[in-house]
Amino acid sequence: MPGVTALGTGCWAAGSLLILLAAISLHQEYSDPGELPRMDKDLKTLQEDYRHMNRSCFILGATGETGKALLKEILQTQLFSKITLIGRRKLAFEDEAYNNVNQEVVDFDKLDEYSAAFQGHDVGFCCLGTTKAKSGEAGFIRVDHDYVMKSAQLAKSGGCKHFNLESSKGANKGSSFLYLRVKGEVEAEIEELAFERYSIFRPAVLMVDRQESRPSEWFARKMLAPISYMFPTAYSVPITTLVKAMVNNLVLPSDKKVELFENKAIHTLGASGKQECK
Repeated sequence: MPGVTALGTGCWAAGSLLILLAAISLHQEYSDPGELPRMDKDLKTLQEDYRHMNRSCFILGATGETGKALLKEILQTQLFSKITLIGRRKLAFEDEAYNNVNQEVVDFDKLDEYSAAFQGHDVGFCCLGTTKAKSGEAGFIRVDHDYVMKSAQLAKSGGCKHFNLESSKGANKGSSFLYLRVKGEVEAEIEELAFERYSIFRPAVLMVDRQESRPSEWFARKMLAPISYMFPTAYSVPITTLVKAMVNNLVLPSDKKVELFENKAIHTLGASGKQECK
């Protein structure tokens, strides 16, 4: 019976795939996340020490899901004396907590004309990004490479000491996949700018309900949901965990010029407000 045979073959293939994914997930879940910063003081003390430094920051990509969540987290922690959003348009906020957020409107295709927007910030966060499906190949490269690189260059010239980049799990400048190759190229090129501190975050699939429709990302979240439940740090990360990791890392002392945080390390850093990261 061809139909029964095909069904059995399909079930066997699906079962084998799930077993393979589970095995890979098990390895990733319990593998060493790499060396993480050590907290010699509790997080609240470190945050208070950081506030006394009277530092300022800018955020690129505040209209995106990560940028919005990051801004909210930064406002809640009150780590910075001045917060500036750099983007294409001015954003409207209803909550009074956003009243003192500065906004610089720029044309990313003419960033050299807006170098003043990047002056005088101690810390920079780059959450810029688009997709090939939304912007086409040329548009994707223009946003995720050209805009990011020019912004990093202007930030360095403007005095930024600590640059934070949202990248992607699997980023590799030698990858045959456009998305991962561009992410890897940007990581490497920004490193050449020699910031005093450069933190790269490589999240896996972000668990967030986007206002912008991304069918492939939605499908990936649905497919990975059962595995993410069993192995929470292997293939996904809640967006709230990502931004907490970015903010928590700010206050941790580090003697590294370049820090790379893979997905599991992001989970650990993002949870360090509840338990110390030793």
